[in-house]
Parts: sequence; structure tokens; C-alpha cells
Amino acid sequence: MFSRRQFLAGMPAIAWSQRSTPRPNLVVFLADDHGYLDSSVYGSKDALTPHMDRISKMGLVFSNAFVASPSCAPSRAAFLTGLYPARNGAEANHTRPKAEIRKLPSYLKELGYETAAFGKVSHYKYTADYGFDSFGHDTIHDPEAISSALEFLAKREASKPLALFVGSNWPHVPWPTEVGKFESTRVTLPVKSVGTSESNEARKQYLAAVANMDAELGKVYDAARAKLGRNMVFLQTSDHGAQWPFGKWNLYDTGIRTPMIASGPGIVTGGRRTNAMVQWIDILPTLVDFAGGAAPSGIDGKSFAPVLRGRAKQHRREIFTAHSGDGNVNVYPIRSVRTEDWKYIRNLHPELQHATHTNRNGAAAAIKYWRSWERAAESDPKARALVEAYKYRPAEELYDLRRDPDELVNLAGEARHASTLAQMSSRLDGWLKDTGDSLKVFGTPLPRGAEATLMRK
Repeated sequence: MFSRRQFLAGMPAIAWSQRSTPRPNLVVFLADDHGYLDSSVYGSKDALTPHMDRISKMGLVFSNAFVASPSCAPSRAAFLTGLYPARNGAEANHTRPKAEIRKLPSYLKELGYETAAFGKVSHYKYTADYGFDSFGHDTIHDPEAISSALEFLAKREASKPLALFVGSNWPHVPWPTEVGKFESTRVTLPVKSVGTSESNEARKQYLAAVANMDAELGKVYDAARAKLGRNMVFLQTSDHGAQWPFGKWNLYDTGIRTPMIASGPGIVTGGRRTNAMVQWIDILPTLVDFAGGAAPSGIDGKSFAPVLRGRAKQHRREIFTAHSGDGNVNVYPIRSVRTEDWKYIRNLHPELQHATHTNRNGAAAAIKYWRSWERAAESDPKARALVEAYKYRPAEELYDLRRDPDELVNLAGEARHASTLAQMSSRLDGWLKDTGDSLKVFGTPLPRGAEATLMRK
């Protein structure tokens, strides 16, 4: 373990190497609640994402990018500190990392960069805590967020290299009620879904929100290229999976696996895909690497710049993730470890009920389709099994990702997989110890047999 002094804000300056070419401008575009399968780049036949498509054709597409936590504030805090939630202090949703921990803008400013953030880059109204030179419009679905970023770019005359972070609020709820091109379409639902008409309508609204995100992505990318030229590294990704059952607030791949595309003519080796496993905590040291800095000490992330430059095909052997809860709506701590082949999930308190904004305090569309699932479950055994699987979890889950990428068959109780279960459990134990995870329960839990009363009618 690293000492506390190693990652405080007052740690010694990191040096950057002298280069014959100018350091690249850095532009990061963050989507909000965008599932990794929900774009044409990642195989969706329904999603309308032409701007992701065109950026991917010249960039590097990550097939195995993961967040550190599947809820907004912990995910973004991990990205901006390079530390796992248990180490930076932002464990439950709507929490902040410790004030004394050094954050991404500090590293980049020390390397001579101007830093700016518009929209939801950190969590709502937390951006001021991170030390950007300028920021704005970090409230939910702020209509000025993207236009302010574009205006900032258009007016900027500074000679410093720029590190610009732009956060879209799409496809976070509330989703658009006008679904446009999806109106007369029956869309494909995620695998773990009950096929009701209400589900289909909600999915259309979500896909309309994805299309909004993609349009904003295109505007930001085009403005950045027009202003900054070719000397730019552009990174597009999302803070976690979609707000859909088994997605956000869950450690299944539909919650923790995220789209990620990087481009930069002459800087990033593009026009390809990579299976390298990377994580959001790795973005901080990667940007520092491109900015010419030495690898920051005392953080959990490590630079995947060699993958971007085409010099490495692999990065991480394991992905560790944590979820601790979201207020009193979702009080259900979970931890996991994932390799290329296996996923192990530990539900720390299986005696509790897993409930989220989807079935307790969600937007109107979510409450409507969830109620349709519960009605279907009264007569349909498959619907009942899905509803029960969402609400009630075993202590341990083990999935063979090669044979079961949708994580449908829990192998934790099978004797023939006992050694794999023990090995994965031991890996997770080691990580929990290394990060000093207290396994704290945040909020007031919902007992397993209690009624998950709707908090919003």
C-alpha cells in the first residue's frame, strides 16, 4: 500500500519530458448512463450513433473498458483521482472524494495545461472541488452545457495546450418523451428484460436520449478539431451502464463495462479495435502520459498510452469494481473481480433486498415499465424469475464469460467450479485488503422480505 502522503495535493511536482513536437491538446467527452452495447459501434441495430461511428473509423475502439463503480459520483471521482472509491473516499453516490487528495486538473496544470470543464464532468455541482481553471453548467440536464463548451472553444486564444472536459447529461433520465424516428419501431430489449409494450416504449425513449448524446458528441468533436487541429487526443466514454435493470447500480458487465473510443491523427494508432482491458482509474495517468508527465505515484491507475500508441496489446489482467449504494433508495453493497474469462461477484449483504431508482424512485418511464414487469410476473414464470433475480441476490455469483457473456447462469454453487470460485474469491479478498475497503453500509437498507414501496407515484 502507498502511504497517505504519496497522493496528497502537496506531493512533489512531476516532471515532464522535453519533446520536439508540441504536446497534444486533450479533449474528453463523457456520456452519462450510456451502456456499452447501446451504439452501432458496439453492435446495436437500433441505436442511432453516426458520430460515434465516424470517430471510431479513425480511432481506437476499446472492447473491454470498465468503470470503477456503476453510479455517477463514485465513477467520476475515481476517474478524476486515479484511485478506487475506497481509497478516494467517494464510495456511495452523491459523495465527494477527500479534499486533500490530488486531482487530475492539478497534474495537468503543473505540466502547463489550461484546464476547463463544461457539463457533468464530476457529479452535479461538485466541479468546483476539482480545481479546473474554468468550468460551468454542471447541473442536471443544463441546456447551456454543450453550447458553453463550444463558445469557449470558439473564443479561446490562449497559447497553452488545452485539457477540455465536456460532460453530456444524455442518456441519463428523464428520457425524451418524443422519440422521433423510433416512434413506429419495435426495438430490441436487453437480454435480461421482460418484453412488455411498456418496456418497448421506455427503450425507445432511452434510444432517443442516446441519439441526443451522439449529436452533442459530434458538435464537440467537430468544434475541437476546427479549433485545435490535428494535434489533439480525443477520448469519448461513459460513466457506467444504462439505467435499466441489471445495468446501472450493478456489477454485471451491463453496469460496469463502458464504450470508449480514442482518436488522434499521428498520435493514437487508429482504425482498429483492441481487447486490452482498461479502467476509468487509468485515464488520469494516460492523460498525464500524453501531456509529457511522469507516471504519478501513489494512485491505482496506470497509463494505457502504450495501447493507444500501438505498442501494447494488453493492459490489465483483472478489473475490480465496487458499488456501495445510492441514498436510501439503493442500499446494497457489492464487490467484484473480472478477468477475460471469469466474473466473480460478492453481494456483501444478501439478506437485504436489491432495490434501485428503477423500481422505487425512478423517472416516470422506469416506474411504468417496472410495474408492467411485476404484472407479467404474476402469470409468466420467466418474468417472475427476472423480477426475483433483480430483487434478491445470492452471497456469491460466478460467471463463465466465454460461454455466458450475458451472465445468465450462476456457477457459484457447482462443485466442478469450486476451485475457480475459491481463486476468484481470494483475488477479491486481496484487493479489498489492499484498498482498505471497510465494506461500510451507507444508508438504511431494505430487508429481503420487505415491500419495496414506490417512493414516487
